Amino acid sequence: MILSISGVVLLGVIVFLFCRKDGLKASHCFVCALFGFYLASTAIAPSIKAGGESLASILGGIKF
Repeated sequence: MILSISGVVLLGVIVFLFCRKDGLKASHCFVCALFGFYLASTAIAPSIKAGGESLASILGGIKF
């Protein structure tokens, strides 16, 4: 659960920065959000979630 919330916050910050700095329009943000909601209800959603968790575990395992 913590990973999901932090991932959402991170992506939200990235979208906010794109809107402010790179000229991403609000309509583009809305379309991307709708695409994400529709994608989450498809059969590929578990694979995307597993891929995100796998990437997070790889990044979490990096020792400095």
